Amino acid sequence: MTAYSNIQAVRDAVTRRETTCEVLLQGYLARIREQAHLNAFLETFDQSALEQAKAVDAKIAAGVPVGRLAGAVIAIKDVLCYTGHKVSASSKILQGFESLYTATCVQRLIDEDAIIIGRTNCDEFAMGSSNENSAYGNVLNAADNSKVPGGSSGGAAVAVQADLCIASLGTDTGGSVRQPAAFCGVVGVKPTYGRISRYGVIAYASSFDQVGVFTKNVEDAALMMDIMSGQDAHDSTTSSKVKPAFNGSFENIDWSKAKIAYFPSMLDSEGLDPEIRQRMYAILDACKAKGASIDAVEFDKLDYLIPTYYVLTTAEASSNLARYDGVHFGYRSPNAVDLESVYKKSRSEGFGPEVKRRIMLGTFVLSEGFFDAYYTQAMRVRRIVKNEMDEIFKNYDIILTPTTPTTAFGFGDKKDPVAMYLNDIYTVLGNIAGLPGISVPAGTHSNGLPYGVQLLSERFSEERLMAFAKAIHSIN
Repeated sequence: MTAYSNIQAVRDAVTRRETTCEVLLQGYLARIREQAHLNAFLETFDQSALEQAKAVDAKIAAGVPVGRLAGAVIAIKDVLCYTGHKVSASSKILQGFESLYTATCVQRLIDEDAIIIGRTNCDEFAMGSSNENSAYGNVLNAADNSKVPGGSSGGAAVAVQADLCIASLGTDTGGSVRQPAAFCGVVGVKPTYGRISRYGVIAYASSFDQVGVFTKNVEDAALMMDIMSGQDAHDSTTSSKVKPAFNGSFENIDWSKAKIAYFPSMLDSEGLDPEIRQRMYAILDACKAKGASIDAVEFDKLDYLIPTYYVLTTAEASSNLARYDGVHFGYRSPNAVDLESVYKKSRSEGFGPEVKRRIMLGTFVLSEGFFDAYYTQAMRVRRIVKNEMDEIFKNYDIILTPTTPTTAFGFGDKKDPVAMYLNDIYTVLGNIAGLPGISVPAGTHSNGLPYGVQLLSERFSEERLMAFAKAIHSIN
């Protein structure tokens, strides 16, 4: 199968009839079978994907105009609904469940003639930073099979990393697109909260969750973001702001006017790998050499980000996951003997350890006597952080940080849950403040593993974020 560098190249090839969508699809399906040990896919949608491919080929043969994603074979994370296809959030509790409707983001891709090839493995209910929490086994990092791919969207990241599709969809609640993108050496984008509809996304924490994309380059990410973004009547949290063309200003950065901020509290942290730190400063120096203004900005809330994030997200998870009770749909314990045991046994047997840990923590922080001490205080911190980011972006175009403190770690290395949670220390800021963020490859570590640089910009400024991401990626 010919390897195409970007979505536009694929579209050009199929519209010029140098190949067909069916040939491309069969090539990816063959690669998925060859790389089955990576465990990136839980299921491929062979029949429906073939029907989509043939339909696009028929349009091209008939001379009918095709969409912007014609020929693009795309995978979706196993938390995105797709009518008539299974979705399980990689959890036993939704084993065998079939979607009754299609997520808005998925439908918008299909409307542009994308081909949905299958659903990818992830941490159960998107709760995890390593993809070790899936009920269906670990996803392996294609760069080193002994290392994690990151989470929770590990399968979606590896699918792009290993050329099992040209792009994929993930979700990002605290870094679940950007972190695995860094670990796998691909581009990962999280939009502004409200930019892309969450309709059809199995919820973890509703005020944090966002649909994101994995691609090999910034241009493809911008294209997919452009297609998926916009108001949706099915999701009242989507913004009514006019959607710009995210890929319209790639060549328009005036470096002499560019203002980039960085946080010494992040770059000089003892927990940051020295090679990654050195590379971050080298990137800042390269931007400065082009004429950009680079400033160190004090940010003293770093130690509060992880506690705030986990108090609020677990509280929302406790509420959102209450619907999985063994009564209405999904897994029901065969050992239940009455209604009470249906609830207890179904949830105990259906959820994995990490999900149960977060449900219990969320229930605790919402309980009487602890609500004000934890949940209310965390909401106050969230507002303070958001306001501080607003002030920073009055003077700066972007904030540059590492995406992760280290490269991908080995399976089982993070036995302490708190140590695992700290892996999100640089990414949760974007979710707490609702900012758009992107991770682009920053280089290869001396240990042979990739890592990323993260850019954040003010809310609803994805066009600026994409322009800087492309420029910084090109000087990496």
